[in-house]
This record gives sequence, structure tokens and C-alpha cells, in this order.
Amino acid sequence: MNQTVRRILICCALIGVFITGAVVGQNKFGQPKSLLHVVTLKWKPESTVEQRQKAIDGVKTMAGQIPGIKNVWLKTVKVQGPSREVQFDAAFVIEFASEEALKVYAAHPAHKKWEEVYLPVREESRTHDIGN
Repeated sequence: MNQTVRRILICCALIGVFITGAVVGQNKFGQPKSLLHVVTLKWKPESTVEQRQKAIDGVKTMAGQIPGIKNVWLKTVKVQGPSREVQFDAAFVIEFASEEALKVYAAHPAHKKWEEVYLPVREESRTHDIGN
């Protein structure tokens, strides 16, 4: 193989590697069909750290018992605020496979049982259900 052909092949290979890197490195995102149930809440002032943690841990326990729950996020990193009316303390998110799965969750006995732990320590909450 002569020198010119060899250089052309090397250039083509390098161009191929560059194009592959550009395609693979693109920021890709999707619009999943799942539904996010986002809850921000304020704990009752008299609730204990243990009661609060039990309520949050209960979300994970409940998720394992209700069909259609795909993922949960339980660690509050930041809650936007403060608001004039309410300073929220915590947040959690539950991802459902579909809107129908959210309806199953709302009526499920495991959800009702979790509410027995959660509602007595929750002063106020806001819920947002988000999908595509």
C-alpha cells in the first residue's frame, strides 16, 4: 500500500472515531411514560426525629407492597423556600408505571397502613403528580 492511500485510510479512521465520539457523547434524554408523585411536607413541631424517619422509611416499605411503583426517592437534599405561609421540611418522590398505578396506590391497604404512621406527624403537605 502506498503512503498516500495509507494516509487517507488513517484520516478516514480518525474521522470515524471523531463522529462516533460526538454521537455517543450527545446529551440524550427521554420522556418516560411513568408518573412522578412529588410530595413536599412540613412536620408537626412536636414530632420526633424517630417518628419522621419511620414515616419516610415507610414509603420504601410500602413501595415493595404496591404493584406499579417503579422507584422512590427518600433523601431530602433541598426544599425550596421559605414561603410566607409554610416552610417545608422534607420531600419524597414515588415513580409510578402509569396513572392507573397511582390510582391503585391511593386505594391500596399498604398505603392506608402507611398513612397511620405518616398523617399523625405531618402538619401540612403539597403533592404534585407529573407525567408526559
